[in-house]
Amino acid sequence: MVPAPGLPSPFVDIFSGTARAVQPDEVLDDPALERRARALSVGLRCLVCQNQSIDDSDAALAKDLRVLVRERLEAGDSDEAVIDYVVARYGEFVLLKPRLSFGTIVLWTAPAALILAGAAFALYSARRHKREPASIGLTADEESAVERTLAERGL
Repeated sequence: MVPAPGLPSPFVDIFSGTARAVQPDEVLDDPALERRARALSVGLRCLVCQNQSIDDSDAALAKDLRVLVRERLEAGDSDEAVIDYVVARYGEFVLLKPRLSFGTIVLWTAPAALILAGAAFALYSARRHKREPASIGLTADEESAVERTLAERGL
């Protein structure tokens, strides 16, 4: 795919032709470190846009996070150390693909558990309702009492 006119090729996504938000002053001199920085920033959520990675976002906070990622890489941190550092500062929400933990397991299984609990309660209620004897009408004593009351009132 041919880059858009006026945009340098490193700032254009090869697959979709869309421009990224990375500014020329953010790009690292070392191509290997820049590739790592881009790979990391694609997986980090922009806390302003929330449905974009910091690589795609033009928000000032996204730029700050891109610069932070690059600074940590230049300081010699591993990819995992950079991610851990960002998560420690901003929480798990900053990850576009959250890590598997107790909290995420609860979050993803709670709806299914609630549906199953509701279905079990409905089934229990239906079975309990079946066991109760059906009303068969008034007994003979009750019918005579009703007739006496109606006769006394002249109905």
